[in-house]
Amino acid sequence: MKQILVFFLLSLTLLSCATKKEIIYFQDAEQLDEQLIAANFEPIIEPNDILYISISAPDPLVLQPFQKGNNSTGLATNANPGLQGYLVDNEGAIRFPLLGTVIVGGKTRGEIEAAVKTQLSTYITDVVVDVRIMNFKVTVLGEVANPGVYTIQDERVSLPQALGLAGDLTQDGKRSDITVIREIDGKRKVETIDVTSTEFFDSEFYNLKQNDVVYVRPSLKGVKKSGFIPDVPALLSLFTIVLSTVIILTR
Repeated sequence: MKQILVFFLLSLTLLSCATKKEIIYFQDAEQLDEQLIAANFEPIIEPNDILYISISAPDPLVLQPFQKGNNSTGLATNANPGLQGYLVDNEGAIRFPLLGTVIVGGKTRGEIEAAVKTQLSTYITDVVVDVRIMNFKVTVLGEVANPGVYTIQDERVSLPQALGLAGDLTQDGKRSDITVIREIDGKRKVETIDVTSTEFFDSEFYNLKQNDVVYVRPSLKGVKKSGFIPDVPALLSLFTIVLSTVIILTR
């Protein structure tokens, strides 16, 4: 009976402990040494994005008919009332003063800048166009220190950076099972990422897109804490008490 008890205790102890492979990130990081980095990531403009488009030229007066403040059609504002932007509609278009409908969906910021500049060059000499996404944000949920919605100022954020913004995974976060949910062409795509390996560095989900949702699943330990399955330490204590009582009574 004592041997059975010792074996049972050791088994539960091993089951309740996290292994090194379950905790450490980037365990094969040496493979990244001197590895070429992929081309710069640029987000693709999608419906419901809000674009801030600024134009400048040597003669500011010629810009006035094209200034967004002179035509409210198609304009939207964010939390800052002093900063206005163009809302991308479901057809991937914005309405630009005098130029009318401009298709921006499916393009990068650089492509939009070039397209708008080409159209404006008919009217303005030496025009400079700058485009920014005003509502680039990602959502991080689950077993992280500070879950929430994070606005990205420079329009580029990797999965590790997003997890860092959320305060990193908790001890109960499952590092081999991180879910990224992304909308592509009106459909949702779900990818599972294992941050204990560096394989995801080459994944299309390494760099997050606007409106991506990152969910960190709880580990077995985390699930036990939530009360959905029995707590092994509690069961172990109960079993020890019961077994000790049986041994005493059978002597």
